[in-house]
Amino acid sequence: MSEKTHIDVSDFENWTYDMIPKGAVCTDVGNSVQYITGGWRSNMPIWKKKNCKDCLLCWVHCPDASILVVDGKMTGIDYDHCKGCGICARECKYEALTMVAESSDEALAVKKGA
Repeated sequence: MSEKTHIDVSDFENWTYDMIPKGAVCTDVGNSVQYITGGWRSNMPIWKKKNCKDCLLCWVHCPDASILVVDGKMTGIDYDHCKGCGICARECKYEALTMVAESSDEALAVKKGA
């Protein structure tokens, strides 16, 4: 099928697999690190280091691998990839992670590096 801006789909039922336009194809495994996906977040986790016991339950449960760990200890959150689902905060038994609105003063301070 040639590349077109608009594709006539009126005869879709008769298409063969090779006529279907390619889309959402991941050609390279592990390429998600190349894309910043945290931009659609409306809530974000805030890490309180003093409360953290490095149990890593947050790391185990994070679906986006956004919990940063070095030598078995949590070191922070990868906000470029965190989607704000809140699973880390829900799993934390020590109140080391709490969810706040992306637009809150606390979130803004974290973004500024305070």
